Amino acid sequence: MRETPTPESQRVFAPGILDGKVALITGGGSGIGLATACELARLGASIAICGRTAEKLEAARAQIAAFTDASKVFAQPCDVREPEQVTALVDATIAKLGTIDILVNNAGGQFPSPAQMISPNGFMAVIKNNLVGTFHVTREVANKAMIPRKSGRIVNIIANIYRGFPGMAHTGAARAGVENLTMSLAVEWAQFGILVNAIAPGIIASTGTKQYPPALLAKGIKTTPLKRTGTIDEVAASIAFLVSPAAQFITGATLRIDGGQALWGDMWEIPD
Repeated sequence: MRETPTPESQRVFAPGILDGKVALITGGGSGIGLATACELARLGASIAICGRTAEKLEAARAQIAAFTDASKVFAQPCDVREPEQVTALVDATIAKLGTIDILVNNAGGQFPSPAQMISPNGFMAVIKNNLVGTFHVTREVANKAMIPRKSGRIVNIIANIYRGFPGMAHTGAARAGVENLTMSLAVEWAQFGILVNAIAPGIIASTGTKQYPPALLAKGIKTTPLKRTGTIDEVAASIAFLVSPAAQFITGATLRIDGGQALWGDMWEIPD
């Protein structure tokens, strides 16, 4: 498992293409969220991140500031499952950075388990974190920043759910809901100039996947046609594309970053 930055010689997007933009990344303290925040900062955007751990956020804020002026980086703890905390986050971001042009809904969490062993509380916790929290943040940002200005980019991070999600039925249900929300909002909010898309990562080497059993990750790599994990920087680059001037006619789409895994291979063994 590796989580290393992309060398400058392999970077695609020109610094400055997001000058003057403000991006809010939920779950921005580590993994894909932090890599995305660093990439968008490198491209010129002011950055706001949130998460549930203040110490992790402060370390992430310092890391992002290496790519831009520290005054352009804002961090605030927020549990996206709580509407009052989301309102406070959005209000504070707008007060600090002026507006929100880009929203990356990355906050989420789940755990591997057979469906019959997921408790009602465990199921609801994942649904609230991955689906309900995404809606809370999206609605608040749209109403307070994007709809009034008739402009915005929203990218929702989901998962590889295209043949069901056996072994993680709770997050499969939540992420499928977010994908449908993505398509619905793309149509509803086109009138406001808001583009809404999703990214569906496959097996990505990150802090999030380190919690999974090694055997499960090894099988995931085996059932990926490209025979490796993806990197957080590869996901961040895809997000950067969707929020860049190059993607002005893309909305309601889901971009799979999975090495072909959605097309081939079985992750879950069916007992005889």
